[in-house]
Amino acid sequence: MKATPLLGWYRALAIATGTALLIFCGFMVAKYGFGAAEELTTYVAMLHGYLYIGYFVVTFLLGQKLKWPVGRLVFTLAAGCIPFASFVAERRVVRDAAAQSPAVAAQQEPAGV
Repeated sequence: MKATPLLGWYRALAIATGTALLIFCGFMVAKYGFGAAEELTTYVAMLHGYLYIGYFVVTFLLGQKLKWPVGRLVFTLAAGCIPFASFVAERRVVRDAAAQSPAVAAQQEPAGV
């Protein structure tokens, strides 16, 4: 398994998981602060949960492939449960992967000019 397809999946799932977590936090405020959207909160929570499962699996596989130390792997896995952390972790992982692999760096360059 190449790191490049895993990196693409990781990026997509990190952004989707982070976005779902932020939406979920908003729904939690609406539910407990204002007594609104109680049923929708359950569905948003389930969506985040399913996305996080995919994020966890892909992140673990990517960490194994890129031979991350245990501390980095744990932080990156936990980033899907901390608001805004998945966005920070995603940028760091992409930057470090581009530094390690010229194929990933070529993907990150803008096309054209």
